[in-house]
Amino acid sequence: MPDDMARPLIRERAGGSRHLEASMMTPSTLLIGILGTGDFSRSLARRLVASGYQVVVGSRTPARFTALFPEEAEVTSQMEAANQADLLFVAVYPEHHSTLVHLKPALAGKTLVDVSNGLQIKQEGPSNAQQLADLFPESYVVKGFNTISAWTLQAGPRDGSRQVFLCSDDQNAKSSVMQLCRRMGFIPVDMGLLSSSLEIENLPLYLFPSWRTPIICALALFVFFYLYNSVRDVLHPYVTTKKNNLYKLPIEIVNVTFPCVALVMLSLVYLPGLIAAFLQLWWGTKYNRFPNWLDHWLIQRKQFGLCSFLCAVLHAIYSLCLPMRKSARFQLINKAYEQVNAGHPDSWVGEEVWRMELYLSVGIMALGLLSLLAVTSLPSVANTVNWREFTFVQSTLGYCALSMATLHTLIFGWNRAFLSAQYYFYMPPTFLLVLILPLAVLLGRVALFLPCVGHRLGQIRRGWEKSRHIRFILPDDDCRNGLENVSNV
Repeated sequence: MPDDMARPLIRERAGGSRHLEASMMTPSTLLIGILGTGDFSRSLARRLVASGYQVVVGSRTPARFTALFPEEAEVTSQMEAANQADLLFVAVYPEHHSTLVHLKPALAGKTLVDVSNGLQIKQEGPSNAQQLADLFPESYVVKGFNTISAWTLQAGPRDGSRQVFLCSDDQNAKSSVMQLCRRMGFIPVDMGLLSSSLEIENLPLYLFPSWRTPIICALALFVFFYLYNSVRDVLHPYVTTKKNNLYKLPIEIVNVTFPCVALVMLSLVYLPGLIAAFLQLWWGTKYNRFPNWLDHWLIQRKQFGLCSFLCAVLHAIYSLCLPMRKSARFQLINKAYEQVNAGHPDSWVGEEVWRMELYLSVGIMALGLLSLLAVTSLPSVANTVNWREFTFVQSTLGYCALSMATLHTLIFGWNRAFLSAQYYFYMPPTFLLVLILPLAVLLGRVALFLPCVGHRLGQIRRGWEKSRHIRFILPDDDCRNGLENVSNV
């Protein structure tokens, strides 16, 4: 009976005691092993040594790579490193994992950190880490450090991302690697079980997934407006008067195109929020799921806004360069000669002067507000403001920027929308096409700001449902808390 009482209720896995001891060791006594001698291995060894760890590096040819590693790190054979280390980083390509099978007895009961990445995005498993776990069933595999570059490891977390995504089926192994991450200056992010390793391995392979749609949209708008302006300003004069205006294509046509793209892209930032708000009003509830296309559109509003800001900045730079062109100087000299020969030396036109003054002033204010929106979207800035401040800048000031940009375009057009001579080939002036979307967005925003509509939307956002006949009274200041409360989604 005493023997039965002394027997443990749960049998430990082979090497479990060694595994538990490794997780409780201090950095000065914990020996970290690295299998592999590539760039990542060297950077990792330097970072571990700088963090106070003892490091042993396993190589097939130790003498060849000893000089490449820090003096504090011991470079030895793979078998010797596997025997000595308490925790090992597997820093070899996944197709070479099978060459480590002879180390299986030495690695039993130890934690293996897989840092490998695939060559392409995988939609289905198994992942590299899962394949490594199948090769070494008696070891504890942790996926991590694959999103950290060799440069970040060598220079330190201050010059790169500080997050390290980790996952494992063994909690003790994962905890020991998380402790190691913190000592190295990184922030571990627990991603759960090893089944999440496929997602972690795909992270470094994505190429701007959230930027794809905004960039395609901006390029499509640029091509459309560039061709449209070219037909009006280059092709039409050549067809009607045989005048060659091809010189306008590199600078002038591009300069007219960028503000068109900027204003439409800025409108596309706020249009999905309006669509979502009107859908909630139509449904009478906030618990219905938005369509997938609207969900993705809402998520990518930041990228749409930054593309708009880029086009606005390029428009400002191109505008500053206009007077430096030879063609502009020749046109100015020709105008001066024409006025002198016509006997009208005074060319002052008050209406044109006022139009240009207002046009530039409003444009500068619009660009300034867009700059503020762009700066606030930076994570380092957004983390320093609370939600109400962030919403005020991105929503209230964002609509002010859209209003200023729309007014900037209206002043540019002035009365040319009512002149039949401006409709070349029966095509309306470009600014008329550009104004359709921003004016629609601003009118939709004004409609949501009406007390009856805003009050009902506020109720829906706080849980009211039309079908369930739930009744409650909003606080007095709920609908008067600023422009952002009724349209932000």
